[in-house]
Amino acid sequence: MLDYKFIKDNLDAVKENIKNRNMTADADSVVVLYDKRTELVTKLQGLQQKRNENAAAMKQKLDNEKRQELIAAGKAIKEEISAVEAETKEVEEKLEEAARQIPNMVHPDTPIGKLDTENLEVKVVGTPRKFDFEPKDHVQLGESLDILDFDRGTKVSGPKFYYLKNEAVFLEQALIMYALNTLRKHGFEMFITPDVAKEEILKGIGFNPRGNESNVYSIEEEGTCLVATAEITLGGYHQDEILDKATLPRFYGGLSHCFRREAGAGGQFSKGLYRVHQFDKVEMFAYSTPEQSDEIHAKLREIEEEIFTGLGLCFHVVDTCTGDLGAPAYRKWDLEAWMPGRNGGEFGEVTSTSNCTDYQARRLNIKYKDDDGKNKYVHTLNGTAIAVGRAMLAILENYQNADGSVTIPEVLVPLCGFDKILPKK
Repeated sequence: MLDYKFIKDNLDAVKENIKNRNMTADADSVVVLYDKRTELVTKLQGLQQKRNENAAAMKQKLDNEKRQELIAAGKAIKEEISAVEAETKEVEEKLEEAARQIPNMVHPDTPIGKLDTENLEVKVVGTPRKFDFEPKDHVQLGESLDILDFDRGTKVSGPKFYYLKNEAVFLEQALIMYALNTLRKHGFEMFITPDVAKEEILKGIGFNPRGNESNVYSIEEEGTCLVATAEITLGGYHQDEILDKATLPRFYGGLSHCFRREAGAGGQFSKGLYRVHQFDKVEMFAYSTPEQSDEIHAKLREIEEEIFTGLGLCFHVVDTCTGDLGAPAYRKWDLEAWMPGRNGGEFGEVTSTSNCTDYQARRLNIKYKDDDGKNKYVHTLNGTAIAVGRAMLAILENYQNADGSVTIPEVLVPLCGFDKILPKK
């Protein structure tokens, strides 16, 4: 959430930012409500002063008539204070709700655009593989290798659920351990996080826990949701806390199941493992001072590149355009791996990393005590180390062989216990 005064003082820039992000939000109403709250707070302070003066006068020697006048005045002031407090609370609630709709400002270098096709390619690693045979997509490979079962996943749980079988079970665990070991090497503190979080935490991170457009599963009558990413639980970890500046930056890694409704998501680009309702992911999360966050954002991206370079996959990095940014992100880089089975060969997103500045911290009330003795909001950053389904997809399609087998990337062989998956059908 942006600071209310910042919105008022930079109204034109905030409105232009909303437009560039292709979002709908009413910045003018935030300013109106902010001014109304300021007016009510001033009025309330004046009434409280009058109440104190009335109470002081009551302590003097008074005749009965004067005392009764002061008692009546005190009662009237009390009732007026109660009314103004109620109005102030109502205005504050409306102000917060309106301000939550305003997206974060964006980095000056963020490309302006509405669609992901307008993202800016900033780096390419490797070369897309050329096949001397007709390659299969990962769904076909999963069936012939007997490692994926989408049909029974649909039968038991519904569309976009699946079973991992046989070697895929070990490949998934190997990818998780590979990511965890990489983060441990970089000094991350590691967590296995809860799969459930309170709605207030989701709102703080920037997820909408309710409504048809929500991407999360709400738990009926509990006020909680299944998490869509460990960003939610790692970001909520320090809610309402003041962190020691000497401990910043803090780097956390979180392993969790992820649950997403993916409402409206369909089509050939979403088939198989690319877009599912449940998957496992290792997430990176960082808390920093404002001065550290740009450098840390670059570090998270470098770790993502290291992980996928180690897997021997071709990928490129894109600077995400304004219209493709989530509301909390100040800047986001996506890492997209080459996927031979995607529309005859295309890049598909496998990781992203975002600098959310103080947008989430302001909502979650996470601060640090600065050298000047003042409490200030931390900056929060997040990044995907491994989203297992998409990483597995890219491996299966890129490492397939003419005989239908799939070679395991060298870095994963010691973790898998085998170097190849052979066809069974």
